[in-house]
Amino acid sequence: MFRTALRNVLAHKLRLLMTMLAVLLGVAFVAGTLVFTATLNQGMKDLLTKNYSDLAVAVHADGTNAHGGAGGGGGPGGGGPGGGGGGGGKGAGLGRGGHGPAASAKPVGIDDATFAKLSGLPGVSAAQPIVSGFTGVADAQHNLIGKGFSTLGGNFAPGANGQDSRYTFTSGTGPTTSGEIALDSGTAAKGGFHIGDTVDISIDGPVLKEKLTGIFTTTDRAVQAGGTLTLFDNATAQQLLYNPGLYQEVDLSATPGTSQAQLMTEVQQTIQGQTGLTAETGQTLIDDQTTAVASDTSTLNTIFLSFAAVALFVGVFLIANTFTMLVAQRTRELALLRAVGASRRQVTRSVLIEAVLVGVLSSVVGYVVGLGLAIGMRGLIAKSGGALPTNSLVITPSSVLVSVLIGVLITVVAAWLPARRAAKIPPVAAMSSVDAPPKQRSLIVRNTLGLLFAAAGGALIYLGIQATGSSTGSRSGVMGGGAALLLIGIIVLTPLLSRPVIALFTPLLALFGVTGRLARRNSLRNPRRTAATATALMIGLTLMSAMGVLTHSLQNGLASVATKGVSADYLLANANGRALDPSVVASVKSVPGVAAVSGQQALSLTVNGVTEDTDAVDTTAISQVRNFTMVSGTVDNLGANGVAVDQQDATTNGWKQGQSLTVTLPDGKKKQVTVAGIYQHTMMSPALTVDLALPKGHVYSDTLETVYIKAAPGQAGSALQASIKSALGNSPILQVETKQDLLAQADAMINRILYMVYGLLGMSVIVAVIGVVNTMAMSVFERAREIGMLRAIGLNRRQVKRMVRLESLMISVFGAILGLGAGTLLAWAASRLIAPHFSAYSMQIPWSQYGAFAAAALIVGVLAAIWPARRAARLNALEAIKTD
Repeated sequence: MFRTALRNVLAHKLRLLMTMLAVLLGVAFVAGTLVFTATLNQGMKDLLTKNYSDLAVAVHADGTNAHGGAGGGGGPGGGGPGGGGGGGGKGAGLGRGGHGPAASAKPVGIDDATFAKLSGLPGVSAAQPIVSGFTGVADAQHNLIGKGFSTLGGNFAPGANGQDSRYTFTSGTGPTTSGEIALDSGTAAKGGFHIGDTVDISIDGPVLKEKLTGIFTTTDRAVQAGGTLTLFDNATAQQLLYNPGLYQEVDLSATPGTSQAQLMTEVQQTIQGQTGLTAETGQTLIDDQTTAVASDTSTLNTIFLSFAAVALFVGVFLIANTFTMLVAQRTRELALLRAVGASRRQVTRSVLIEAVLVGVLSSVVGYVVGLGLAIGMRGLIAKSGGALPTNSLVITPSSVLVSVLIGVLITVVAAWLPARRAAKIPPVAAMSSVDAPPKQRSLIVRNTLGLLFAAAGGALIYLGIQATGSSTGSRSGVMGGGAALLLIGIIVLTPLLSRPVIALFTPLLALFGVTGRLARRNSLRNPRRTAATATALMIGLTLMSAMGVLTHSLQNGLASVATKGVSADYLLANANGRALDPSVVASVKSVPGVAAVSGQQALSLTVNGVTEDTDAVDTTAISQVRNFTMVSGTVDNLGANGVAVDQQDATTNGWKQGQSLTVTLPDGKKKQVTVAGIYQHTMMSPALTVDLALPKGHVYSDTLETVYIKAAPGQAGSALQASIKSALGNSPILQVETKQDLLAQADAMINRILYMVYGLLGMSVIVAVIGVVNTMAMSVFERAREIGMLRAIGLNRRQVKRMVRLESLMISVFGAILGLGAGTLLAWAASRLIAPHFSAYSMQIPWSQYGAFAAAALIVGVLAAIWPARRAARLNALEAIKTD
C-alpha cells in the first residue's frame, strides 16, 4: 500500500500543494519559535559565562543587585552599568536610593571601609566597586540622546594602573573630579562632542554642565543597542546616582588557586553583621540569570506557540477538506482496490500513508523555512533596539523532532475521517461511470452537538458574569471555558448557519443573473465543505475582532479617565521614569501664564496594620489640577494633620468624615490625622490623599513622581509649553506633556501590542486564505463535467469566472460575518469581567476596524478565486464532458 500511496501523492501533487503549504507554514512557525528561543537561551548563557569569567564573588546592597538583569555585562572586564538590554543587566533597578519616589530610609550600601576590607582579603586579586543609575545627555538642540530607560550613568573606578577594566578609552581619560564626565563613543558621535566640550546632562531634573574628558568603548549590550552611558568619578557618581560614600556593589576576582567557595567564605566572614549586604558567587549569578532568561523565553515560547497552534488548527480544516474531496474524486479507484481484494483497513492505511508523506515532506521544508523565521525574529528585535547575543542558530534534535511530529500528526489527524470514509466505499462503486461525490449525510447529530456545546458555553459565560462574589481568577476560568465551548459550538453549527447567512446574499446575487444563482446553489450544495472553509477564516477574525474591541474600549476608557480625572493642562515627568527633584516645582511656578502647580509624591502609609497606597500632593492647588468628586468634606488645604480617603476604602474600613486615624509614616513614626473628606472611587484615585507637609521630614527624600501644571485662562498652548521647558533649563530628561500627548503614547503602546497580535494571527489568516483557494480549486477539479456542460449549453468564459468568484466571495464573507459576530460576543463577555475593575471602561466597537476586516474578506474572496476561476474558464467543454 505504500507504493500505491506514494503514486497517489505524486499523481495529485498539484491538488495537495495548498495542503502542504498550510502544514509548512504552521510547522515553520513552531520551528522558528523553538530555534529562536533555544538560540537566545544558549547565547545568553555563553555571554553570561564570558562576562562573569573573572567574577568570583559579588557583594551588593539588598535591593540593588547590579547583576539583577538577564545578562548584564558585569564582572571585572564586563560591560558596565547597562548590561542586559531591555530592562535587565547592570544597573537595572539601581539609582533608587535618594532618587526613588520618596525613599523612606537612607539606602544601604558598601562604604569605603568595607570596600578596603574586601579588596584586601587574601583570596582577592582585584576588586571593582560599582555605582549605577540613569543619566540623560542632551544634544545641541537640548533633546535627549537615546531612549529614557537606556540612558545610563556609572562610575569610573580605575585600578592601580589607572584603568577601569570595563572600558577602553579611544581618546582622553576618565573623569577624576566633580564637573568631569566621560561618554561612550556612540553618544559622543550622536551629540557631536569632542574632548574638552561642555555637555549638558541631567539626573533628576536640573541641568548640569560637565566637561568631557574622555570617550570610550564598552561591551555593554544596552549601549550597543543604542543606549547612552555617562561616567563620573566615584564620589560624584555616589552623590548623583546613589548615596554619598556608598557603592551599590563590589565585584571580586579570585587569586589563582582560590575557589569561588573559598573566597565566598572569606567574604561572608567580612560582611557578617552588616545589615543589607548580600554576597553571591559568580557561578550562582550565572545560574540565577540563566534560569531567569529561560523563564522569560519560556513565556515567549508559550505566546508564540499559542499563535502557531491557532494556525495549525486552522490548517486542520484545509487538510480535512482536501482529503475529503480527493477521496470523493477517487471513488472508482478506491472501489477498484476493494474489488481486487484490498480490505477496508488497507484502504484506510493507504490514505493515511498519503497523509504521512504529505506531513513529512511539508514538515521538513517547514523546518527549513522556520530557520529563516528565527533569523528574521533576531533581526526584527535588533532593529527595534533590543540587544541580543550574536551566536549562531542553535538547532537541537528536539526542535527538529517536535516540529516534524507536529506537522505529521496534524496532517494524519485531519485525514483520519476522510480515510475512514474511503474504507466504506463499496466495491460495486467501481462499476460506476463517474466518480460521483457521496450522498450528503444528515446534519441532525452534528447540529444537536453544536447546540449543546453552544448552550453549555453560554451558560458558563452567564455564570461567570453573575458570580460577582467570586475571585476574578475563578470567574475568568469559568468564562474562558465557556468561551471555548461557545466557539466550538459555533464551529460545529457552521453548516447549519451557512444556509440562512448565504440566503442574505440572494438580492445581491440576483443582480448577476444566472451566474449569481449558480454560485449560491454551488455554495449550498455541500454545506460541510463551505462551513469548513469559512470556519478557517472565521477563527482568525474571531480573535482579531475580539482583540480589536477590547483594545479600542480600553483606549476610550483611558481617555475618559484622563479627561475626567485630570484638569491640569500639562504633566511634568522624568523620561526614564525616575523621580524628580522637588526644585522643579519652583521653576515651573515662576513661569508667567502658569496658574497652579502641584507635585505628587508616591507613598505607602499604614493604617490599622494595612498598607495603603497614598498620594502626597500640594492640597492648596490640587483641586485646580485634579478632579475629585467629593462624597463629603474636602480634599483642599489638608495641611500636616488631614487626610482625604477613597469612598471604596472608607466603606471597607468603616472610615467616616471627622474620624481620627493613626497612620504609620515611612520612617516608622506614628501620627494622628483627621479624615477631612471622602471622594468617589476612580481608576486614578489612591486609597489616601495627604498634603506634602505630612510626610516631610519622615522620608529620606522629598523627590516627586509627577508634577501637575494648570495654565491661566487662555494661556495654554505650545508657547507656554516652551516657556516651561526653558524655565527648567531645557533639561533633556524632563518631559512637559499635555494629556493628549500622554494618551497618544498610551494608544501607541496599546496599538503596538494589538498589531503584534494581528501579525501573529496573520499566519492563521494566510492559512485560511490558502484554504479558500484550495477549496475553489478542488471544486473546479471535482465539477469539471458540470462546468463543461454549462459551457456547452451557452455559459461563456466570463460567466464561468464570475460564478467561481461569487462562490469564493460568499465563502469569505460568510467566514467574516461569523468571525466578527463571534469576536464581538467574546469581547462582550470579557468586557463584563473588566468593567467592575475599571469604572471608565465600556464596550466600544471599532467600526473602522470592522470595516477594514470586511473589506479584507472581500479582497480575499476575489484574490482566492483568481487561479480557480481562470482554470475553470479554460476548461475545454468537450474534454470536460468526456471526463470519466
